[in-house]
Amino acid sequence: MAALVYFDHNATTPVDPAVLEAMLPWFSTQFGNASSRHEYGRAARKAIDEARERVAAAAGAHATEVVFTSGGSEANNLFLKGAAAFLKPGALAVSAVEHPCVIKPAEQLARRGWQLHKLAVDGEGRIDRAAYRHTLSLRPKLVSVMLANNETGVLQDVGALAEAAAESGAFFHTDGVQALGKIAVDFRALNARGVHALTLSAHKLGGPKGAGALVLDKRIELDPLIAGGGHERGLRSGTENVAAIVGFGAACELATQRLAERALRLTALRERLEDGLRGMGATLFGGGAQRLPNTVYFALAGFDGETLVAHLDRAGYALASGAACSSANPEPSHVLKAMGVADDVARGAVRASLGGDNTPAQVDAFLAALRGTTTKLQQLTALAV
Repeated sequence: MAALVYFDHNATTPVDPAVLEAMLPWFSTQFGNASSRHEYGRAARKAIDEARERVAAAAGAHATEVVFTSGGSEANNLFLKGAAAFLKPGALAVSAVEHPCVIKPAEQLARRGWQLHKLAVDGEGRIDRAAYRHTLSLRPKLVSVMLANNETGVLQDVGALAEAAAESGAFFHTDGVQALGKIAVDFRALNARGVHALTLSAHKLGGPKGAGALVLDKRIELDPLIAGGGHERGLRSGTENVAAIVGFGAACELATQRLAERALRLTALRERLEDGLRGMGATLFGGGAQRLPNTVYFALAGFDGETLVAHLDRAGYALASGAACSSANPEPSHVLKAMGVADDVARGAVRASLGGDNTPAQVDAFLAALRGTTTKLQQLTALAV
């Protein structure tokens, strides 16, 4: 069987060969603990420091603002729970289209006395400004709105949202996991407008799983989730995963070098795919909003998304019917429900997220496979009637 064509880069990306090469010594000959004072330990500490510089450069931050974690989920939890620990319970606002690793800790805080407000979005998935102004009138202490949505790819104007939140004195966090490596991310500019923290993850941009970061304004106090030996400025104790951190730094450096060219090429591929889908009568979710260059979220009337994904997998194409972290949930996407999409339409949702190795020929072949799949499913339905 031929190798699958991979159209699921928002779920994870293959580790770039150059990243793997940079990581390999730290699994074998360079095995030191970065807290050790001997040569092995000093080498590991130097590698972490260099990786921190690379991650910071990719995100427009200073190296001292980068706190390494095990991934985006931990970083999001660290900010929300860590900041809440230094505050008296009050209003907390997160967008209704956040990843579960923001919504779930926010709901945990709600069970501890916080008043949770889920920020409404419009039909394209953008924050509803009137509803946002109303929520800010309640003077939330914490606000979290993602830079780019993992399902639709829709971008939020977090700079403007943070400026508005600053008037209420809120600490503002943004999940930038899907954005880094696909669009320019500048924490310094965002911080100047009121963004206090930014979440990143390595495996979304050609790095390894198991490495992420919280980029944090150093004026913000957090209570650590993991207490211990005081690693990462006391904010994330535990012996560092040196190989993964080195890979994160290498992936960030490569992504920065390739950003402009890759964004242009992915945008062209996305438009090619969307033109073909429109010709099939597909609904494109978030199609009227500014989006990531690689993401297409669509539905075809009368077809279940899970069924399409399963048949397309057998045809040689790897896609998702929603967010990877919630793919086991049979309920319609919470993102699409927040956008006002009817349940029967939302259940048909399929996400294609393109990557650096995808080609126009693959897009064209996929469209042909999709047409063949829908024709086959229609025939099977007719026979069953």
